[in-house]
Amino acid sequence: MTTAIPAELADLLTREKRAFAHLALTLNDGTPQVTPVWFDWDGEHLIVNTARGRVKDNVLRRHPVVAVAISDPHDPYRYLQIKGAVVAEDEADGRAMIDSLSQKYLDKPYPFYRGETRVTYRIKPTRVQTNR
Repeated sequence: MTTAIPAELADLLTREKRAFAHLALTLNDGTPQVTPVWFDWDGEHLIVNTARGRVKDNVLRRHPVVAVAISDPHDPYRYLQIKGAVVAEDEADGRAMIDSLSQKYLDKPYPFYRGETRVTYRIKPTRVQTNR
């Protein structure tokens, strides 16, 4: 079992690639939910952001174990699958983080902000699988 991101797939985690992460969560009733999300990578953690009280937020606080699939936008057969655990949750940088993610994906500050409390989650990989 490896937790290292292979060098030949590390570009999938860069801001330039603009790949989406498909975040898999387990709901209260045991059913799965998969949501495409914007993400960032700090070299150690996958970083996602949501609004306080949304499904992602509620599930991540209750059951902080996730799986994420990130495929190359130009070659969907080239992908990373990351299983991991939430190791940090932070409201303090939530607004700044969603603006940063919006710059990555939309080239502008987050245009959908409606005064909600934004929260940033950091996910530490516990297992990395690939398809090259």
